[in-house]
Amino acid sequence: MIERELLVSNRLGLHARATAKLVQLLSGYRCNATLSARGRDVNAKSIMGVMLLAAGNGTPVLLRVEGEDEAAAAEAVAALFERRFDEDE
Repeated sequence: MIERELLVSNRLGLHARATAKLVQLLSGYRCNATLSARGRDVNAKSIMGVMLLAAGNGTPVLLRVEGEDEAAAAEAVAALFERRFDEDE
């Protein structure tokens, strides 16, 4: 299992478009993924689950991935967070 601490740094936080990008990205990996914030754990491959976090800009989140391609999935998600979900373009 890999754990990575991430920071929501895009202006609107984990809103619908950002969440859809995250879920779509993770759907290509064969591992389980969980996001945790504010004491709540959700399935990171579920749009509704991630939306329930209501993680705004500046919210720290913990990503946990476990499975066959966990390292690649963790790197891809971290890169998406670092790129601010490609919303600065």
